[in-house]
Amino acid sequence: MIVVTGATGNVGRALVERLVAEDQPVRALTRDPGRATLPSGAEVTRLELDRPAHLLDGATKLFLHIQATGDRTGDVLDAARAAGVRHVVMLSSGIINEGADDEAHPIHIWHATAEQQVRDSGLEWTFLRPISFAANALQWAPQISAGDTVHGPFAEACTAPIHEDDIAAVAARALIDDGHSGAVHRLTGPEPVTTTEQITTIGHALGRDLRFIEVPPDQVGPGLFPHVPPSMLQGVLKSFAATVGVRPEITTTVEAITGAPARTFGEWAKDHRAEFRS
Repeated sequence: MIVVTGATGNVGRALVERLVAEDQPVRALTRDPGRATLPSGAEVTRLELDRPAHLLDGATKLFLHIQATGDRTGDVLDAARAAGVRHVVMLSSGIINEGADDEAHPIHIWHATAEQQVRDSGLEWTFLRPISFAANALQWAPQISAGDTVHGPFAEACTAPIHEDDIAAVAARALIDDGHSGAVHRLTGPEPVTTTEQITTIGHALGRDLRFIEVPPDQVGPGLFPHVPPSMLQGVLKSFAATVGVRPEITTTVEAITGAPARTFGEWAKDHRAEFRS
């Protein structure tokens, strides 16, 4: 049995769908099973972090998403070890980069702490470190649905955004196949894309001419980044500032592990047209 935390998130949902398609026994953990709309082949279970033991009963592998487990991550790992789980695949962050760490960054601290908890658990582990999520572009959906201009900071910030299903594809292989224990997989999309280019690409997917208007970073409030906890906003802005005019790291890990190349941001935008039209 593979237990998936964060099963209704962007990566978790795609992972559950992939595991079910491969006839893997899956227990999908979610706070609201009645609204999860997950594949019928998955065992959908309410995420009750005050009772972690029953969540891991009969499990042999765990996909760990710390946004779902929060400050109970240690309890979940303890329960996993007691239940006989052998291998944990953790969705971490590319901000952790040996030799180039910003150890004071709140996102670094959060993920590095969880990685250490996994290492200390005594379980086999694999860390997935995506560097930039294509799904972060959904922060612009309210502006795009309302008009043809998008306001935000750092027009020339350059990243290599990765499709969440490519992360899920790597996670599935790490959970199903041998050879991933102790591995750290850094994951990116296949090409550099600036903020302005992302907006233009989304416009092409929608058949519209969208325009990006740059906002000075000192005028950016939480409303422009609704997915970011307010306490982390300044750290996120600092990370974006560091990408302006800098070619991003690009890996071929997705293709090496799955056999299929990572999808472009244009492909991601076409897959998510509905979210920008709502």
